[in-house]
Amino acid sequence: MSERAQRPDDEPQARPPIVPGEWLGLLGGGQLGRMFCMAAQSLGYRVAVLDPGRESPAGSVADRHVCADYLDPQGLSTLREACRAATTEFENVPAAALEFLARDLRVTPGAASVAIAQDRISEKSFLSGSGFAVAAFTVLRDDADVVQVAASLLPGIVKSARLGYDGKGQLRVATRDDVAAAFATMGRTACVLEKRIELERELSVVVARSDGGETATWPVAENRHRDGILDVSIAPARIGADLAARARETATAVADALDYRGVLCVEMFVATDGRLLVNEIAPRPHNSGHYTIDACVTSQFEQQARVLAALPLGDTSQHTPAVMVNLLGDIWFQDEGQREPREPDWRRALAHPAAKLHLYGKREARRGRKMGHVTCLGGTLDEALATARAIKRELRIPDADRL
Repeated sequence: MSERAQRPDDEPQARPPIVPGEWLGLLGGGQLGRMFCMAAQSLGYRVAVLDPGRESPAGSVADRHVCADYLDPQGLSTLREACRAATTEFENVPAAALEFLARDLRVTPGAASVAIAQDRISEKSFLSGSGFAVAAFTVLRDDADVVQVAASLLPGIVKSARLGYDGKGQLRVATRDDVAAAFATMGRTACVLEKRIELERELSVVVARSDGGETATWPVAENRHRDGILDVSIAPARIGADLAARARETATAVADALDYRGVLCVEMFVATDGRLLVNEIAPRPHNSGHYTIDACVTSQFEQQARVLAALPLGDTSQHTPAVMVNLLGDIWFQDEGQREPREPDWRRALAHPAAKLHLYGKREARRGRKMGHVTCLGGTLDEALATARAIKRELRIPDADRL
């Protein structure tokens, strides 16, 4: 059953909806934008994408591609004149671009929410200051901060304050000397030192929030990473009902505290001592929510379009257990000495009737690059897991037996 909530103090949604047939704008041309375009177009909207790349996953399916930098005045003006509303597909869109568009358009999420998620210092400070449990941390701005690092924070992880994702901009440290070396490696720019947590598992919850404060969460996903990149998401997560309820309530509370508009992912740790800690927030649809396309009544991308257009939120109930397997560019390079990418034999995946293949239309495969995903469905979660294991073996994706 979908989890929906509305705070009693909220006024009803007063903004008039943007009806199908109108234009919606998108900043960013990646795969998240591609899936947003497809969902919005299915609802009857036309989509204009602003992205500097001449060839991009979203630009190739959009009704219009404005090829320009995110801060290009002419490009932004073109998007503003064409569209009724605009959204983003990644969190590092310059806040100035969102502020420019917001003078005349409806923009979700707002620049203030995005700015918090763009900077780990702001993010950690917001979360801890709002009363959410997080791993113990300290901010490193200069060498004096490094010298004063408390022993209780070690071993830990030094994380760059900005532009870190998929494990990038993170260095494990065990001693204060390690912290100094990591800080130097980061160019002595602002960082966060976070105490390393003994993990039982990693979870995420995708939540949508409307202008009126109405929220809807999808079932909790259980995530496995490899080399810092999401490998597999299992939904529903293999956790108890009480923990699942706490995770969904936490995601909703984070969205409320941000006064958020749009689709938001809240990533969480479950520590071996039972604590539920908020790790990161992503102000957009998320890789771990891709299962919603095939396994839920309303996908995270359709919901993003609904919020942007001021439509009622859709039902987030999950109708089928699912396991999402990420497809990285590594599987294009699997033979010893191979220099040129070779397209995998997708028939091996599609031979499984309940496997749903999603390729992102990227022309160049590179190691570590997200090229697509396959969602394995099943009458039970065990059936979905069995299909995921089989496909991982057939496509030679490591760690099939870890699921």
